[in-house]
Amino acid sequence: MQTRTPIRFSSVTINGERVRLIPISDQYADIIFKEFTDEITQLMVPSTPTHINQIYEFIRASNKNMEHNTDLTFVILDNNSDEFLGVCGLHGKPSPDEPILGIWLKKHAHGNRFGQEAIKILADWARENLIFNFMVYPCDRDNIPSRNIAEKLNGRIFRTGEVTSMSGRILNEVAYKIV
Repeated sequence: MQTRTPIRFSSVTINGERVRLIPISDQYADIIFKEFTDEITQLMVPSTPTHINQIYEFIRASNKNMEHNTDLTFVILDNNSDEFLGVCGLHGKPSPDEPILGIWLKKHAHGNRFGQEAIKILADWARENLIFNFMVYPCDRDNIPSRNIAEKLNGRIFRTGEVTSMSGRILNEVAYKIV
């Protein structure tokens, strides 16, 4: 992704009112493995990891992409307690002109609008620091909380279709355009 001024993605931290986004690291591998469950992934493309090494590989790949300034992958922390809440990112592959927003929260964090705040501060940061046409926020049609996040950011559906998840489920994807 092109930046407006020189930025090292691997050193970016974004602060919100209730949440903080910090670059993903091995420090969070155990909690990610514990919290990225079948229940969490049921309406997502990724599948539930079966071994912690899959999480370490995801973190290594994420860090490599941040070093190359193609992706931003963050751990979401509660500002008051430093509690791990989930993971979010902005992914410039396959198209840096249309980066993809993504998020998941651990079950315990659902219903508190932490996801809404995390994606909002990430989108705001991207608008201020990156050059792109628009952001894409894909989610399953039945994932109402996730759709609410996109709609709160004035996202408009511009593409729909079926997507096969990594676990073989068919998802009814709606992709929002966020300017």
